[in-house]
Amino acid sequence: MELNMMTQTLRHLFVLLTALISSAVSNPLADNFLLCLSQDPNVTTTNFVFTQNDSEYSFILESTIANLKYSTPTTPKPLALITPLTYSHVQSAILCSKHLKFQIRIRSGGHDSEGLSYTSSYQSPFVVLDLRELRSVIIESGQNTAWVETGATLGELYYWVSQESPNLGFAAGTCPTVGAGGHISGGGFGNMMRKYGLAADNVIDARIVDANGKILDRKSMGEDLFWAIRGGGGGSFGVVVAWKVNLVYVPDKVTVFSLTKTIEEGGSSLFNKWQYISHNVSGDLFIRVEIQPALNESGNKTIQVMFSSMFLGNVDQLMETITDGFPELGLQEKDCSEMSWIKTVLYFDDYTVGRSVDVLKERNPVDKSYGINKSDYVKEPIPEEKLEEIWKWCLEGDWPVLVMEPQGGKMHEIDDTRIAYPYRKGYLYNIQYREKWEDDSFESSEKRISWMRKMYENMAPYVAKNPRAAYVNFRDLDLGENDVDNTSYLNALKWGSKYFGDNFRRLAMVKGVVDPDNFFFFEQSIPPLITCEEKSGIGSC
Repeated sequence: MELNMMTQTLRHLFVLLTALISSAVSNPLADNFLLCLSQDPNVTTTNFVFTQNDSEYSFILESTIANLKYSTPTTPKPLALITPLTYSHVQSAILCSKHLKFQIRIRSGGHDSEGLSYTSSYQSPFVVLDLRELRSVIIESGQNTAWVETGATLGELYYWVSQESPNLGFAAGTCPTVGAGGHISGGGFGNMMRKYGLAADNVIDARIVDANGKILDRKSMGEDLFWAIRGGGGGSFGVVVAWKVNLVYVPDKVTVFSLTKTIEEGGSSLFNKWQYISHNVSGDLFIRVEIQPALNESGNKTIQVMFSSMFLGNVDQLMETITDGFPELGLQEKDCSEMSWIKTVLYFDDYTVGRSVDVLKERNPVDKSYGINKSDYVKEPIPEEKLEEIWKWCLEGDWPVLVMEPQGGKMHEIDDTRIAYPYRKGYLYNIQYREKWEDDSFESSEKRISWMRKMYENMAPYVAKNPRAAYVNFRDLDLGENDVDNTSYLNALKWGSKYFGDNFRRLAMVKGVVDPDNFFFFEQSIPPLITCEEKSGIGSC
């Protein structure tokens, strides 16, 4: 018995000693990266670079990882984390990565649903450019514009805009810990998109560091690249370090409500009505629907339909609008709350009532869980007689959530080629399928992933087709991914046409001009498409 205990003790000591030795031994690839940076005259210190030997490395890497699926011992880790303090640090990181043939991943908030901003499924060495320190928000007084750096969160952006004026806001998402950079790059849904369009629709300038390490603004990058970075997804064309955005008018008071109905209380028929009116009502009114399993009064599992809304006006104006357009909802004044626009950010993120808006600038740790997401768009209302079948599929999952967000209004007025985001007129609403869990077992993950894939397959008859549209900010590797040895436009069409529709070809052509060597490459990066004319200069290949 004592011998067994001694053997176990020696084994533990050996494992500990091995770990200590391996942590003390530097990685030559990481050393080469640090050496390259130190030789750049614009880099006076490398204290913004963290390798796996640095004590801060794990904390920085994990701090903004929202999906625990990509925070496991077997998840590929970057050789180094670069947290640039200046734009010159970004330039140096790009040039050194290019020189050493390292892949580079770009992270602003860490909410990437497939972890593509901080990990890699390829075997190639990679580094992560974490832009958390580039987070300034500069309001241009009197012009209703702002420069926001990519590392700022939406919460920080909203806070500083509201400090300038209670009648200014920005049309973007409801999660304040999401990084502004990634959100804007993919389009950026939000409660005011029916009034003012997407976040990317309100971008009027940008600063980007390209594959040659040059800092470009709208004038110097040209209109094609400026078009591509608005809605074309992050990470394919360069590193956007700052966006100039138009701020929008918000009234002194807006009105919010959340009304929940189970299927037994008529939730299904109300959802059916919502499909017909939510995209047609006033642009001041945004009614999101969340559908999920819940327990009814008898303790049995049922489907709950929640109507969650923001209206750009007071409660009397809201009641008049609802009475005219959606009286079946049965909304009453007591269901509604008036508040400032900035307070709605707390309301929709479920902050405790009474919390100060100062919390938005604190960059609190993100909520972490295991999760999987998919997305769809709907062009025709789902037949009411088919809804019961969909609710049955939802009940087969554990606790999934289906989030439906209406389009219409400004979204239908903007041409589908104005920016790279394509899904405008003719699209009624989008769907996000979400499933989260806490159990880290393989069986638990496989169960949820299997349900999600089956649900997605079952929904095919009821959603947009040719292509089956998807939202790039809800990345989904099941749609396809680039082959590390054979990146091609034709292969990428599998997923690219779903995210970008007919705009995908133009995106690939822009990529062929600004990054023909495909330095900015990842699983679903835009591939370079170089035309015959560009290859030969004589109009034929």
